[in-house]
Amino acid sequence: MGHAWEERDEAVVAASAEEVWAAIATGPGIDSWFMGRNEVDPGPAGSVTTDLGGFVSTGTVTAWDPPNRFAYRSDGPGERFVAFEYLIEGRDQSSAALRLVTSGFLPDDDWEAEFEAMTIGGQMYFQTLVAYLDHFAGRFATPVDVMGPPVADWPAAWAALRAALGLGDRPAVGDPARLTVPGVPHLDGQVDFVNSQALGIRTADGLFRFIQGYFGSFFIGHHLFSEIDENQAGQAWKTWLSALT
Repeated sequence: MGHAWEERDEAVVAASAEEVWAAIATGPGIDSWFMGRNEVDPGPAGSVTTDLGGFVSTGTVTAWDPPNRFAYRSDGPGERFVAFEYLIEGRDQSSAALRLVTSGFLPDDDWEAEFEAMTIGGQMYFQTLVAYLDHFAGRFATPVDVMGPPVADWPAAWAALRAALGLGDRPAVGDPARLTVPGVPHLDGQVDFVNSQALGIRTADGLFRFIQGYFGSFFIGHHLFSEIDENQAGQAWKTWLSALT
């Protein structure tokens, strides 16, 4: 039977309207808070392409009004689609109001699990965008995306992750977090996002995201604002994640 859905998010961010536009409507900007590698073919007849480890999706731009409104839609098999609409309102003192409407349709009869994963993941990515605009606006990150091995026991895997980060059983925004991973700089920051399927850590030079993937593995989606070797960092995190789980 399927399910049509819509989610609305909004925030006031410490960035100008032009900085928000760069974050949502350019490839390097989207790389700095969203998943995978992204490319934007700009303009009202343009497109947005996301490559996540060889899985590529392309959306068609449906609204292009810089720096006020940007929207695009990706269509899948059957009636499946997901659409994003961003509305930006510049305010005084280099701040802006950002509104996001995400909508779509899931055609499968067993859409509930996928819908839950999409909406919980959507919360994380919107808050990552807000964190990026509040703390790193005008800078572009190197994304590090890593998929770990299949997880057989999620409560144990989450407990191991929290322990590695020096966190308790119920981490909260603001809790200090530290982690040493061989081959990458020491992580020293604080929790800036937590829900049932994701944990976010912000440091002085990065946004670190640990995600319970829909397909049964931990997924790491980090955005690093220091100079790094992307391949070396990815391999280091992959080795660490494999040992963790």
